[in-house]
Amino acid sequence: MSTVQVRKLYKTFGEGALAVHALSGIDLDVDKAEFVCLSGPSGSGKTTLLNMIGGLDRPTSGEITVAGQRVDQMDKGELAEMRLRRIGFIFQAYNLIPVLTARENVEFVMQLQGVPTAERKQKALEILKEVQLEGLEDRRPAEMSGGQQQRVAVARAIVSDPELVLADEPTANLDSHTAERLLELIRHLNEVHGTTFIVSTHDKLVMGYARRLIKMHDGKIIDDTVQR
Repeated sequence: MSTVQVRKLYKTFGEGALAVHALSGIDLDVDKAEFVCLSGPSGSGKTTLLNMIGGLDRPTSGEITVAGQRVDQMDKGELAEMRLRRIGFIFQAYNLIPVLTARENVEFVMQLQGVPTAERKQKALEILKEVQLEGLEDRRPAEMSGGQQQRVAVARAIVSDPELVLADEPTANLDSHTAERLLELIRHLNEVHGTTFIVSTHDKLVMGYARRLIKMHDGKIIDDTVQR
């Protein structure tokens, strides 16, 4: 079974002459452990599609299934539970909590899940070591570089072993060397953990790392290529 299934997905913002058709009949299947890149110019619909899959926004019409569950039919509480337990998010702006340390930021999702204190601390330390942040566990975001903050964000996204991780322009604020290290990490996690990654980007470096490249334009998929 596919991790993600999208059928006849439409999203329109506004009405009448001012309506913007952000997605126009998207059909998409993403299998478990795929590393997929959504590319295209601004306004092509890639971030909107990512938000729909993650339950951050509602479609105008169509079906979205994640891990066997119909996201488009869920209420707010069910969507929150899905995002908490089945989907990890990596944002362009990192979205770390400034007053928390790296370890506490990674623990935060597990705290919401009700994981016992000792267990979540151990898991947080293990995943921070895996993303090469050992020794920086007690630093707050302001005491870390952009690349280090993004690694904390990646650790937070995957610590609970979600079926799916959605990343929106994850390299946008990073220099090319730091971006390449981040992408090596994502590929490692994809291969070792079997986590499904869907990444939206303008960055050709990201496109080169993904195993499957989906090009979008005007709310439609215009090309879908397996790269390796």
